[in-house]
Amino acid sequence: MTGPYLAYTYAVARYTDGLPQVVAALTGVAASRVHLVEPTHGRDPVAAVSPVPAEDFDETALRRHLEELAWLEEVARTHHGVIEAIAAHTTVLPLRLATVHLDDGRVRAVLDARQEAFLDRLTQLADRLEWGVKLYLDAPATPPPPPPADLGPGRAYLRHRRAEQDLRQDGYDAARTAAERIDAAARLHAVDRVRHRVQQGELAPGPGTNVTNDAYLVPVERAEAFRADVMRSTDGLPGVRVDVTGPWAPYSFAAPYEEEDTAP
Repeated sequence: MTGPYLAYTYAVARYTDGLPQVVAALTGVAASRVHLVEPTHGRDPVAAVSPVPAEDFDETALRRHLEELAWLEEVARTHHGVIEAIAAHTTVLPLRLATVHLDDGRVRAVLDARQEAFLDRLTQLADRLEWGVKLYLDAPATPPPPPPADLGPGRAYLRHRRAEQDLRQDGYDAARTAAERIDAAARLHAVDRVRHRVQQGELAPGPGTNVTNDAYLVPVERAEAFRADVMRSTDGLPGVRVDVTGPWAPYSFAAPYEEEDTAP
């Protein structure tokens, strides 16, 4: 790659034998090859980095690109692919989308400055993966019965509205009970939970209304029991649906990444 470039940083990870070869085979954002940056002292932790053109990833360009859905989807897909490939081989601390530094030297400086904190967090995440759990409230299967024919228009309208409200309230009562059951079942196995905003509009592609959107950090050996217990937790509750996704690299459980030396 020619011209000014920045260092796009995907993740911080524990160094393992064979990891450099795994990373070298990955194609990153802007079709660039991914490589590892090591700290000044020792080999742990490392950062997965690839060069990207400054004209597309400096602060001004990013503000523009983040409004372009197709560009954003492509970068997010590649970002996720690199992290998942690394997570298959070692413990990984995913960084937020479009984390860029001026060069590899700045990435190394971050590793040096936060080496102990990164290692502590990676130790906490070892052999644990993220599972997503979403609860949906489905629309009522049947509409409320029509009001009696002998009611006047005004009273009939009010009766119908009350019936609709009763149906909605029944649904939200079921959803509240379902949410409590789901969390109780999940906490039998998970070691941590993060609550995300519920998904609405284009971010909620499935039917129904998203009521809860949680992420759980689950030890690998507890994964099957976690999934089974969460899926069973809503049995017998009408009008609700639970969706379990994963396992993923622990995106929701990465420590906040604040770095003043990101590209201007």
